[in-house]
Amino acid sequence: ETTQLLNEALVETKHQLTQASHIVITLGTAWGYRHLKQDKIVANCHKIPQKAFQKELTSVEEITATTKRMLSAIAKVNSQVQVIFTVSPVRHTKDGFVENQRSKAHLLAGMHQVLDDSQHMAYFPSYELMMDELRDYRFYDRDLIHPNALAVDYIWERFSSVYFSEETQKTMQKVQEVQQGLAHKAFNPDSEAHQKFLKNLEAKKRALQADFPHIQF
Repeated sequence: ETTQLLNEALVETKHQLTQASHIVITLGTAWGYRHLKQDKIVANCHKIPQKAFQKELTSVEEITATTKRMLSAIAKVNSQVQVIFTVSPVRHTKDGFVENQRSKAHLLAGMHQVLDDSQHMAYFPSYELMMDELRDYRFYDRDLIHPNALAVDYIWERFSSVYFSEETQKTMQKVQEVQQGLAHKAFNPDSEAHQKFLKNLEAKKRALQADFPHIQF
């Protein structure tokens, strides 16, 4: 059953890749764990004892090479797709504050070496927005590590303004209005005012679905 689910996921992923106009890849950390017996970096430690691994920082050169391999693999499936790289604004404080900065620096340096030579690759500065424009702790969650909803909305608005047309942004606003209307809980559902609200909401849904039949609320 697990094999079947994995194979189905692979098929769906390939379908998405072939149809995509843009692919966003977010790099999180340059720290990895090498399994000593197999002498290779692992994706998951599977609760094997820590002594079986060696923690190491991926070099700038290795990140550059890995980024090139990712782009090459994507191009074999979809040669026209635009790849947008970002670096995660979440700090990996469990590695240590200094170690986190070293990690992010390696990711940025390695990735930008490829960016300078690629026509089908772009960079969106979510990490820089969080570190520079949103450096006040009121933009962080209670753990003081993760961006809170206000910060996420801010970064999303910046992303939208760069990559979405004005027409698309207007459509997104209309969809958001319908979604908020559907989430609204009435204090008096039988009132005349609420019935009018529901009629207006239904009209907005029909108008959107007339232009975009694939949208389902």
